Amino acid sequence: METIITIHIEKLPEGVYLATSDTLQGLVAQGRTISETLEIARDVAKMLLEAGQEPEKELLFVEESFDYPLIVGM
Repeated sequence: METIITIHIEKLPEGVYLATSDTLQGLVAQGRTISETLEIARDVAKMLLEAGQEPEKELLFVEESFDYPLIVGM
């Protein structure tokens, strides 16, 4: 089963990216790129959910189709 967890990503002054979540308490991931940070955040979220961490907010389940915000730098 797949779920949607909202995460917040910010670029730190050191040049790395930090991901946190208000939806899943304890989710913290840091990476050199946004892609790497998302990959680490996905792994951390999976471990937290498997360990029985209760989400702070209701998780959304992935539908057959959904919208995804694509950010393109120019």
